[in-house]
Amino acid sequence: MFFGKPIIGLLGGIGSGKSYIAGLFAEFGCMAIHSDNLVDDAYNGATVLDTLRQWWGGSVFNPDGRVNRKAISNRIFANADDRRRVQSLLHPLVAQYRDRMMKAGAEDAKIRAFVWDSPLILETGLESQCDALVFVDAPLEARLARVSARRGWNEGELSRREKLQRPLDNKRRISDYVIDNTADADYARGQVKDVLFRILGKRS
Repeated sequence: MFFGKPIIGLLGGIGSGKSYIAGLFAEFGCMAIHSDNLVDDAYNGATVLDTLRQWWGGSVFNPDGRVNRKAISNRIFANADDRRRVQSLLHPLVAQYRDRMMKAGAEDAKIRAFVWDSPLILETGLESQCDALVFVDAPLEARLARVSARRGWNEGELSRREKLQRPLDNKRRISDYVIDNTADADYARGQVKDVLFRILGKRS
């Protein structure tokens, strides 16, 4: 609980639609906190920019001076040491931004819960801070279609990235609830409403 409001962590495979489900939770009065957005903010900070330039020079920057996220992604997914270095640099900043957002919303009576949309909840130990874990389920075909359209990945790339995270069966097994994220928006919305109702009901 954070100021009496539950923290809901979303788990699921890459491309399962966790951000979309977080948005549905927001429709029902939750504050959805998207780690990807917070990472974007961190990458724009002077400390991060200076550190990346010290590590890799201009090879991870665009001509306009902004971070080339694709270049960094290629590095960290090919080299475990680089991945740990970048995570150690970004994760504390992301945690600070997340706490700041939650404190800002803690006194807002309209906010019923906080929803964490983060790809590494288990890998970073954040599950211990969550009051409920929700697994967002989607078939491989649907997830592959999403990452292919949005990121240009093929099945091999999706598999390679997912191997760096906890196995899906493990994520599902430790979750308190499962939401089936199909193409039916009303069905997904109904599940979110039901899950939130049950989570909020446990406070009493």
